[in-house]
Amino acid sequence: MLDSFYEFIASQTGSQVPVVIISIAIMLLAGFLGTRLTKLLKLPNVTAYILVGILLGPYVLDFVPERVYKGMDFISDIALAFIAFSVGEYFRFSVLKKNGGKTVVITLFEALLASLLVFVITYWALGFYKMENNVGLAFSLILAALASATAPASTMMTIRQTGAKGDFVNTLFGVVALDDVVSLLAYSVAVSVAGAAMGDAISAGDILLPIAFNLMMVALGIGFGFLLKFLMAKRSTDNRLIVSVAFLFALCGVGAAVNVSPLLGCMAMGTVYINVSGDDKLFKQLNYFSPPILLLFFVKSGIGFDLGSLVSTQTLSVGVPLIAVGVLNFAVRLIGKYLGAFAGCAAVKKSKPVRNYLGMALAPQAGVAIGLAALGARVLGGEIGSMLQTIILSSSILYELVGPALAKLSLYLSGSYGKRAPAEGEGPPAPVGEEETVATLKEQLTAIEKKLSVKEYARSPEEEAFLEATDIAPPADGSETSVGSEYNRKKFINKR
Repeated sequence: MLDSFYEFIASQTGSQVPVVIISIAIMLLAGFLGTRLTKLLKLPNVTAYILVGILLGPYVLDFVPERVYKGMDFISDIALAFIAFSVGEYFRFSVLKKNGGKTVVITLFEALLASLLVFVITYWALGFYKMENNVGLAFSLILAALASATAPASTMMTIRQTGAKGDFVNTLFGVVALDDVVSLLAYSVAVSVAGAAMGDAISAGDILLPIAFNLMMVALGIGFGFLLKFLMAKRSTDNRLIVSVAFLFALCGVGAAVNVSPLLGCMAMGTVYINVSGDDKLFKQLNYFSPPILLLFFVKSGIGFDLGSLVSTQTLSVGVPLIAVGVLNFAVRLIGKYLGAFAGCAAVKKSKPVRNYLGMALAPQAGVAIGLAALGARVLGGEIGSMLQTIILSSSILYELVGPALAKLSLYLSGSYGKRAPAEGEGPPAPVGEEETVATLKEQLTAIEKKLSVKEYARSPEEEAFLEATDIAPPADGSETSVGSEYNRKKFINKR
């Protein structure tokens, strides 16, 4: 729709730079305006971003030129780097020691059973095994690996809104913290096997080399985590942000150079940093910096959403409409998550409420899954890669629509809030650090300020503005707010 306008600007300036800048501005503003509507409907922000992207894309308004959004592939890597680093914050070894074994068992059951069911349905029931050159096998493997991912930010928001607490919530916190790790590992293996299967000949090196590169990324992330802790000491706010972003970009660059995802490396860096430094302030600072990047990532994903292929039977050689694959993927993954969580809880002898309702809270699938789909599309390439993204995006929208309702229902049925809520003191631990109220924190800060001289404690106007923007303010209704790092990346993605 704006093609003539963009061509006029490009002809007048002799450059595509204005076109790119205006397109990005449109994506940012449209994404923001979309959240105003989803906020009224009490839907996660990620839903708004994807839907806005579809509206801006070639099948509706066509406001963003194809050359612009197809040249923004690097946004996927950078956005996923921030997401993965934030996930690493929730792997404090002191917290995982308490119920780590049981949580691992439950997570493996729910993640892997969902993947197994999706693979069986896709590869065998839908007949993808008939596709030539092992394309159906590669497609099914990657789609199955993505089925293990969970994006429970809407669930986390529901927990805080309802004030839910108890063993059910404690278990849920642990499972969602580990779920992304299992998903990343499953994806790394699946994409390695898929890439080898689509080659002319499969050798042990074709499979082992990508795995070795992933292990190299983890080792590099661990090293960066220790180095980051050393460099963060006594740095100003600006320099802390500069150094941490530089490290994340470096991991992205190395991952792109060896054609593997930077996610495991970035997660390893976040995990090491939080455990050796105990500093969750850096995660808040990155959360303050990353929203525009994450918005562009999700809007771009929506722009690439192929509405035409969704109802066409010509896109798959097995004659199955893509919409049928998406609906089946949606339903089968939900069943797998529920049955896997049920079986895992039974195996570790969790209580009946936890066993019966935990799977309902694991429905949402966005964030990591969408990012991994973008990376998987590169491996599959061409039309089949586009179809993978279409299926994941369409499923993610459905999951984000039903996810909050399922989460609230699971919390109610498990007795985690309401009349059957557990007694005071049985609530879930904060994701990181100690549980402190805003009032308590202010008292501690006041005491510290009194001990320091004015000169030592003086901050620049820029730092004051930054701290004011990143502080957690008490809610307007006067209710108590837990201090400590919120689920930063997911809070942004699904902020209401």
